[in-house]
Amino acid sequence: MIRSVENGARLELDTAVKIPNASAFLWNKKMMVHMNCRGYAVAQFMQPEPAKYAHAPNLEAKTFMQPEQPYYTHHPGRFFYVKDEETDRLFSAPYAPAKTPLDSFVFSAGKSDILWKIEHDGLFIEMCLSLPTNEALEQWSFTVKNNSPKTRKISMYPYFPVGYMSWMNQSGQYDANLNAIICSSITPYQKYREYDKIKTLKDKTFLLADTIPTSWEVNQAAFEGDGGLHYPTGITGIELLKGDALYETPACVFQYREELQPGQEKTYRFLFGPAKDETEISDIKNRYFIERIEDKVTGFEKTKREYDDYIAKGKGCLQIKTPDAALDNFVNNWLPRQIYYHGETNRLSTDPQTRNYLQDNMGTGYIQKEVARQAYIKALCQQEESGAMPDGILIHEDAVLKYINQVPHTDHCVWLPICLKAYLDETNDYGLLQEIIPYKGNRKSATVSEHINLAMLWLYKTRDKRGLSYIEQGDWCDPMNMVGPKGIGVSGWLTMASSYAFKTWAQICINNNTEDIAKDFLIKAEELNSSINEHLWDGDRYARGITDDNVVFGVKKDPEGRIFLNTQSWALLSGSANVDKSKKIIDTVKNELESPYGVEMLAPSFTKMREDIGRVTQKFPGSAENGAVYNHAAAFYIFGLYEVGYTEKAFEILRRMIPGPDEKDLIQRGQLPVFVPNYYRGAYRQFPRTAGRSSQLFNTGAAPWLYRCLIDGLFGLRGDVDGLHINPRLPKEWNRAEAIREFRGATFKVNIQRESGISKTRVTVDDSLLQEQVIKDIQPRIYRVDIRIP
Repeated sequence: MIRSVENGARLELDTAVKIPNASAFLWNKKMMVHMNCRGYAVAQFMQPEPAKYAHAPNLEAKTFMQPEQPYYTHHPGRFFYVKDEETDRLFSAPYAPAKTPLDSFVFSAGKSDILWKIEHDGLFIEMCLSLPTNEALEQWSFTVKNNSPKTRKISMYPYFPVGYMSWMNQSGQYDANLNAIICSSITPYQKYREYDKIKTLKDKTFLLADTIPTSWEVNQAAFEGDGGLHYPTGITGIELLKGDALYETPACVFQYREELQPGQEKTYRFLFGPAKDETEISDIKNRYFIERIEDKVTGFEKTKREYDDYIAKGKGCLQIKTPDAALDNFVNNWLPRQIYYHGETNRLSTDPQTRNYLQDNMGTGYIQKEVARQAYIKALCQQEESGAMPDGILIHEDAVLKYINQVPHTDHCVWLPICLKAYLDETNDYGLLQEIIPYKGNRKSATVSEHINLAMLWLYKTRDKRGLSYIEQGDWCDPMNMVGPKGIGVSGWLTMASSYAFKTWAQICINNNTEDIAKDFLIKAEELNSSINEHLWDGDRYARGITDDNVVFGVKKDPEGRIFLNTQSWALLSGSANVDKSKKIIDTVKNELESPYGVEMLAPSFTKMREDIGRVTQKFPGSAENGAVYNHAAAFYIFGLYEVGYTEKAFEILRRMIPGPDEKDLIQRGQLPVFVPNYYRGAYRQFPRTAGRSSQLFNTGAAPWLYRCLIDGLFGLRGDVDGLHINPRLPKEWNRAEAIREFRGATFKVNIQRESGISKTRVTVDDSLLQEQVIKDIQPRIYRVDIRIP
C-alpha cells in the first residue's frame, strides 16, 4: 500500500480509497499548502497575517489550521476533469470530485513536490505541485499521455475552485491578454481606519496558464449546474460557456480539447495564487512563462530547482540505519523536514505562542543554528523587566498579540533554559549568554544570562504558600483555563517544570563558571520538589493541580481525568519522583494511559464540563488535550523515561508515535508517515473505534522533542560543554545500528553493536579506546566511532 522510493526521499501510496485523508504538505516563508491525496487542499499565505486565496463555499474563519479537517465535495481543491469526446465518459484527477474508480493510482509525497501518477481508460496522467522559494504561488504541471492503440479525442478541464471570497465584493473574469482567470474581492471591514491596511491586501486569486485554452468558465454555479461536481453541466457541452462571475461565487475552469495520437503526450503548466492587481499577475506571467534564463529554462523550471535546493537545506544532523527500515526513513527524511518547516514559518503566525516559538527553535538548533540563536535573542528582547515572558512573541513589526495570546498563561519562562540547553549542547555557544540585549520597551538592557536568571526568579516567586506554581488561566495546557482565574489555583505540572528548569539552568551556570548561581537554583529545585511530594503525591501518581476552591484534581478518586500524563513525565525529569515513585507512576501510566497508538494525555477522558478545570473538559473525549495521544506530551514522557533509565519503555512508546509500518495501523490512523501529527485520537478504553485516528496537523511541538529523544536518548550522541557524550540505549531486539552524526563541524560515523562477554559500554574512536564515554577536542574531520554494548 505504501512504499519508499528514491532512497526514502519519496513516500508513495497506491490507493485513494483505503486512506482517503492521506496527505502531504509544502511550504515556503510566505505560504503553506496541505494537499490531500484525493486533491483537496488547505492553503494559507501571509500578508502579513494568515489569509486564503482558495476558500470554502461559505464564509469561513481565517485563524489556524483545524484538527481532523473534514473534506467534502465542495471543499477547496485542485482538480482536473478528463472527458472522452467520443463516449462522454468522464473521470477526475487525482480522484475527487468525480471519484471514478481508477485503473491505477499513485500519490507520491516528496520533500519538495507532490506528485500523482494515474492510469485510466487508456490514458496516463502525471500531476505535480511545487512551490517557489520566496513567493505565495502554487506551480502545477499536468501531463496526459495516450497509452491506447487508437487516436483519442479528449477534453481536459483544470478546475480550481475559489469559493466564497467576500460578502462585500467578489467577481471573476477571463483576461485574454494575461491568459488568466482573475477572481477579485474586497476583504470586508467596518471601521474606516482599517481601510489603509485593507487596501494593500492581495485580494485577487488567479489561475494563470502557459497554454491558451479552448474555452473557460468563471461562474461556479454555471459550471456545476444540475449535474453537480460529479458530472458538471458545463462539461456536457462541446465547449464551456465563457461565463463570468458578477457578485457570484467564482471558479477557475479552463478547457483544452486535444486529439492525441497513440503514444503522444501533452503537458500544461499553471500558476495559482493570490495577487494585489493585474500588474503583479503580468509580472508573474513574464517571470515564470515567458522570460528565458541563461540556461534557456523558464522561471517555472528555475524556481522548481531553487525550491529543491531550499528544502535540501533542512537536512538533519542524524542519519540512522537500524533493523527498523520504516523508522530509519522517517528519521532520516521526514522528521528533520518537519522541524525545518517550523523554524522557517513559525507556524504561519506573526505572534507565535512563546512556548511554541522556543520549543520549535529548540529543534531548529539542530538544523539552522544561527536562526535558533537569533530566535532566543528575539524572545528575550520582549521579556518584562520583572522577568515575566509574554504569552506570544511578535515577529512582525505590525503584529499584535491575538487569540490565545490574550489569555494569561504562566509557563513561558520555563522553556528558556530547557530549550537553550539543547542549543548550547549542540553548539557550545556559551558566548550567547554574554550578549547584552534590552528588555521590552528598550528602557533597560542586560546579558542573556541575566535575562534568564530573572525569568527563573520570576518562576520561583510566582508560587503560593504551599510552594506550588500559580496557573492563572492555563499553563502548557491552554484549555485548562478555569483552574486558577481567581489567582489561587496552582499547577502541579508547572511546579515540576520549574524545578526541572532550575536544574537545567544550574547545569548551564556550572558550564558557564557561575557555580554560586547554580548552587542557589539547585536548592530552589529541591524546595519545589519537596512541595510537590507533600501536596500532590497520590500513592501511585501525581495530581495535576489544585483549583481556586482548593480541590486537588487528577487523583484516583476522580471519576474522569484521574491521571494526567504531564505530571508523571515531569516528575521523572524534575527528580521529584525517587526510584520507588518512578516505578509506581510508570506502572500506573502503563495501566491507565498506554494504548496501541501511544500514551494518552489523561484518562478517563472527560465526557462533560468540569467548571473548576475548564474548556479542556468540553473537548470531545479522546480529542486534543482531552485524552488524545497528544504527541507533544508523549515526547515529554519518552524523554523522561530515557532520563531515568527506562529505555525499553521509552522506545516502545517512541515507535508508536510513527504510523505503520503495517497496513492495518496505517488505515486506522489514516495518515502517511511523513510527519508526526499533533495528536492521534485517544480514549482507547472508552471509544476504541476512533482511537488512533490522526489529527492530520503537522504543527506540533512533538517534532523537536522527538528528535531530541532520538539524539540524546535512543542513540545517545549528546553534546555538552566538553564534547560529544556517548551513551546509546538501543532496544533489546536490536543487535546493531549505525548512525552518522553531524556535530560542531565534524562528522561521526558510528557503528553500535552488541557484544557478549562485556559488562559495560566500550567506545573506540579511530581504533583508539576511550577512557571516558565522551569525545573531546573535536576537530572538523571525519571520526570513525565503534561502540560495543552489553
